[in-house]
Amino acid sequence: MLPVKIKVNTEFITLGQFLKLADVIQTGGMAKWFLSENDIFINGEQDQRRGRKLRAGDKVRIAGFGEFLITE
Repeated sequence: MLPVKIKVNTEFITLGQFLKLADVIQTGGMAKWFLSENDIFINGEQDQRRGRKLRAGDKVRIAGFGEFLITE
């Protein structure tokens, strides 16, 4: 299964912003709770930091939600 491509127009996007942009959560305020309850892997490494900077080429995998690729 191919990852869903998420296009960003800036140098980076935070993991919290990404979750909302990818329609994983409805509001930015849900990010902290979501990250504490779900396993998230960025480029194969687990990371739960809401402020983690994602750049073009990064791959995000969220159990139960799928895989995403950050693009420019």
